[in-house]
Amino acid sequence: MKEISLNGQLRTDLGKKASRTLRSEGNVPCVIYGVEKDENGQPKAKSFCVSQKELAKLLYTPNVYIVNINIDGTSVKAILKDLQNDFVTDRPVHVDFYQITEDKPVTIEIPIKLNGLAEGVKAGGKLVATVRKLKVKAPYTKFPDTLDIDVTNLGLGKSIKVSELSFEGLDIVTPKEVVVCSVRMTRAARSAAEATTEEEA
Repeated sequence: MKEISLNGQLRTDLGKKASRTLRSEGNVPCVIYGVEKDENGQPKAKSFCVSQKELAKLLYTPNVYIVNINIDGTSVKAILKDLQNDFVTDRPVHVDFYQITEDKPVTIEIPIKLNGLAEGVKAGGKLVATVRKLKVKAPYTKFPDTLDIDVTNLGLGKSIKVSELSFEGLDIVTPKEVVVCSVRMTRAARSAAEATTEEEA
């Protein structure tokens, strides 16, 4: 999977006023958790901030990345876990990252890629992707950039469900009954089918 780097600065003042000041200066408050534990063995979050301009290269893209975050000289690998946007401006106001390691499985959403010319499309149908991403679980070293799905044999009016898919080294977390893609009947295909039926009659 592709990787991207971000530079962050550790935060010590965590109040709402300090967060507003950060945003007014073009920065976004962030936290990272997943590896460090407190004295009670509970997950410990580390607060930091990243410039909005730098964060944009991670947020405004269809790609999914492993994120190398450098926080005041300390580098960690993470994935984007949660994003909060301002409901008026749609600008990011807070981001959660989850720290990852090579040996610990983690759940992430990866974009699907439909490959091939479906039989149903040849017959005049339209190929429609019902979902854009699937949720999978594995060590991050196993993650591909996309989940490739062959639709060559998909006929008119047929669909592919999650239960029919498998990817080497990955556990699919998305429910099995979810429809991933289908070939829908179009008006042209329906007319052609009706014409064929009439000729046969």
